[in-house]
Amino acid sequence: MNISSIVVQTLPEYLDEVVEALKNCEVCDYHMHDEKGRIIITIEGDGVSEELKKLSVVEAIPHVIAADMQMAYSEDELDSHMEVINNADVVPKMLNDDTIDPSDIVYNGDLKKKDLEGFARTFDNTEFNPNGDNK
Repeated sequence: MNISSIVVQTLPEYLDEVVEALKNCEVCDYHMHDEKGRIIITIEGDGVSEELKKLSVVEAIPHVIAADMQMAYSEDELDSHMEVINNADVVPKMLNDDTIDPSDIVYNGDLKKKDLEGFARTFDNTEFNPNGDNK
């Protein structure tokens, strides 16, 4: 199941009409709006293609200037990531090896910018070489 938040934009003079159309629309759930014409809705679907079809329906409502996805949640994607995290070693093998001098451990960069699953596989397969040529 996917859930996405959408910001719908309309002109203030059409706000009430568009909000009413969204509230009566079966493809989305209305949440809130402001006086500038920004409206927050959510859509749900079994996959991205179903969500995109529903987004097209919202975009076709008269006086909608734009309808853009802002945040998305995918239950299946979260479950697969949680499985990887739950089955991974918390500490890489290299860091539990008492025979390795910590000054010989090679820094592999910022983890926030890496694929953590791939990084963990690479890091666990890194061979330690006391001469400093770690691969």
